[in-house]
Amino acid sequence: MRAAKSNRNTSTAPAPEMVNGEPLRPTPGPPLAALDFDGAYRRFHLPAEELELHEGRRLELWDGDTETALEVREPTSAYHERPSQLLAKLTERIAAVRGKPIACFGTMDLAFPGEDDRPMRILQADQSLYLHPERANIVGPKAMVVGENHYPDVVLEVDYTTDVRRHKLKLYEAWRFPEVWVDVPDESLRRRKHRGTTLYVLDGRAFREVSESRAFPGWTAEDIHAALNEERLSERTVAILERIGTRLGEREGTGPDDDPLLRSQRRQARAEVRAQDLEQRAELVRHLMATRGLRVGGRFPLDVPGLAEAALKDVADAAMRCSDAASFAALLNAPPRGV
Repeated sequence: MRAAKSNRNTSTAPAPEMVNGEPLRPTPGPPLAALDFDGAYRRFHLPAEELELHEGRRLELWDGDTETALEVREPTSAYHERPSQLLAKLTERIAAVRGKPIACFGTMDLAFPGEDDRPMRILQADQSLYLHPERANIVGPKAMVVGENHYPDVVLEVDYTTDVRRHKLKLYEAWRFPEVWVDVPDESLRRRKHRGTTLYVLDGRAFREVSESRAFPGWTAEDIHAALNEERLSERTVAILERIGTRLGEREGTGPDDDPLLRSQRRQARAEVRAQDLEQRAELVRHLMATRGLRVGGRFPLDVPGLAEAALKDVADAAMRCSDAASFAALLNAPPRGV
């Protein structure tokens, strides 16, 4: 974790949401003593000037008023890390079908600004997603400052041994993050907790639990959880990702051909289909001419101009009327009758 530097004079901050003509501005949230960080977390004193020394360390929260840092006691496990990594891969597929990239910034610092260019608080989520990174005001590879930078469209918290609903969710709400997903993996160590994904969207002054994502219309909490906990992507999940990507693309006027990889693959697939169709047409011509006792060799009729573009009935008609390879080519490319 690094100290999130202020960027007040270098970019335009997003405008606050308006409700009844009044701006709803973010607040730092409840004091640390009022947040129910249970025994799953270890607390230690971390002065502001030493934040840089802890860069790369996974801290759930750093509180500037008390200079207290909290980190999860349990060692980081594959079960905790897997959902956030999978989310990046899932949204990459959505982005490809949409035809526009989605940026995943992982556990970057999410900071609430204080005085003297020092943060008042810093959070780290398990994954942060930007649906439109090309127009989002994002500073640096690590720090997003509330009120100065655009919020991620979605923040993911993975509750493997913890329960963010009791503490961090209150801060995301006070800081006015637009959408937060909380996933409890199927392999969660909190055996008494309900497995699943819960989606929270900001509605006025408070979070509201919803069954479907606002950022990814059509992606339900149930389907998100299934995708984040599959050993291998199922056909159902792939179909859902394609549907969501298509829906987002239709809204923005983009599609698979706007993605370099899919564009290349689709071009190759179309070329293969055209080659197969051309070979089938050639087989038809050879068969029809053979039934009439006409024998041809070499690449005929693959080298006849117009074979791929002509209507199939015209190809068959030329094969039934021709006397040899040259007359087949002439008949196939002759002007329509009556012209």
